[in-house]
Amino acid sequence: MNPDILKDEIQDYIFDFSGDSSKLAFRGSPFSEVTVQELLIQIEGRKKVEKKLPTWYETRGILYSKKLNLEQSSSEETAKYKASLVKGERLADLTGGFGVDSFYFAKSFKKVEYYEQDATLAKTVCHNFSILQNENIECFEGNSLEMIEEKYYDCIYVDPARRHDLKGKVFMLSDCEPNIIEHLGFVLDRCKTLIIKTSPMLDISAGLKQLGYVKEIHLVAVENDLKELIWLLEPGYDGEIHIQTIDFTKHGLEKWNVSWNNSEEPSYSQPLSYLYEPNVAIMKSGKFGALSKYFSVNKLHLNSHLFTSEKLVQFPGRRFEIISVMPYSKESMRTLKKTKVNITTRNFPETVANLRKKWKIKEGGNAYLFFSTNINGEKIILQCCKV
Repeated sequence: MNPDILKDEIQDYIFDFSGDSSKLAFRGSPFSEVTVQELLIQIEGRKKVEKKLPTWYETRGILYSKKLNLEQSSSEETAKYKASLVKGERLADLTGGFGVDSFYFAKSFKKVEYYEQDATLAKTVCHNFSILQNENIECFEGNSLEMIEEKYYDCIYVDPARRHDLKGKVFMLSDCEPNIIEHLGFVLDRCKTLIIKTSPMLDISAGLKQLGYVKEIHLVAVENDLKELIWLLEPGYDGEIHIQTIDFTKHGLEKWNVSWNNSEEPSYSQPLSYLYEPNVAIMKSGKFGALSKYFSVNKLHLNSHLFTSEKLVQFPGRRFEIISVMPYSKESMRTLKKTKVNITTRNFPETVANLRKKWKIKEGGNAYLFFSTNINGEKIILQCCKV
């Protein structure tokens, strides 16, 4: 780390920069003490965290690292959520990264130990903790599994990173570093609670088979974009597994919880007055029968994952009033040709892109079309407006 980056005039330049960073790269650094590459890492890093990490973005003296660490970092929203799940005396973050999770865990624990193998990143993050006035976080550089061998914690947190050579393959925990499956017994022997953050690509059933001792799984989304799966494990636990679905929306928090062992079947019907599309966290859970019963809504078809009711109900996802239901036919589609409308397909043989191209339908407007399949296996079009 070049300490000159922290000089007032250089920090002013980074904070005030609003131009084209590619032009800056061509012009070169206006400061003799720092290179243009060093400036660009800070300017582009700060720009990247504006929405994801507003506390970091708004704080002078924060240092940024290479892009990969920022992309893999938790957002402040999701980090706060994880920190709300546990509390105690001592926590170890075995995969420290950019330090966002450690920062928020430090508000729930008296002491947090941050571990990071990348020495440069660890020094950067330790500096940021001091700027952010985190006095109860201790930073360690090196292999966390080796360094905690003689220690014990109320909670251990780990966010295994997927190896780069596995791009495109099915996501498996055993393909990540550290390999938490290989070291699971070792880690569980050193804590009361283990929290594992995984990619939303991980299949829940596969994760349960690989892990064991799972008490809770939290499926966390932001604006209907599934961000992470949070697994809470307790040594020796063999009880009911609780699923918590979370979606942070502009209008508030959508939460719904269900037992993983719940195997209720949904009720079915033809489309009624209202249509419901579950948020992505609920879609990931796959607990459509429990959802149907809890909210008193009917499913359109086994594989459609759309729900309907006669009366409007609160629901974790999008809600629509059904204006009309039409069979999917050339005659029906001719009435929609060259219109401007939002399209969604669920359990339907054609893609949104195909439908738009084939019938020259523009995207946008206040009308919504759902192309799906009803209980009788018939292809249908639901014309809706948002509630």
